[in-house]
Amino acid sequence: MIKVAAAVIIKDGRIMIAKRKEEDKLGGLWEFPGGKLEEEETIQECLKREIREEFDGEIEVGDFITVNQHSYPHISIELYAYYAFWLKGEFKPLEHQEVKWVLPEELEAYEFAPADITIVNTLINKKIKVKDKGI
Repeated sequence: MIKVAAAVIIKDGRIMIAKRKEEDKLGGLWEFPGGKLEEEETIQECLKREIREEFDGEIEVGDFITVNQHSYPHISIELYAYYAFWLKGEFKPLEHQEVKWVLPEELEAYEFAPADITIVNTLINKKIKVKDKGI
């Protein structure tokens, strides 16, 4: 099982979601950005690296949200989700088709990758009201 990290990035009271490119595995589905942990890397280090590589942005990693395991036909993952806060950068989608900043109550309107649905449900069940640097 591969360890994967996902960031629920908050900026101006909105959450960033990213749409996978159509030609990618799970293409066209939305996700919380992140990626696979490299050897001897913490989840926080992984999230900072992935956001730099995929969006040319800088984040501060916050509190743990949830963890879940999911098996896709091509891979089995253990997905760790953390709050993160936008520090700087434009968050250009370098490896995604599109990026949106949405209100928590708008999350249900998007079709997420199956492993990310647990994160969506956790955020909705917590009825969070997001603001920069605090939940």
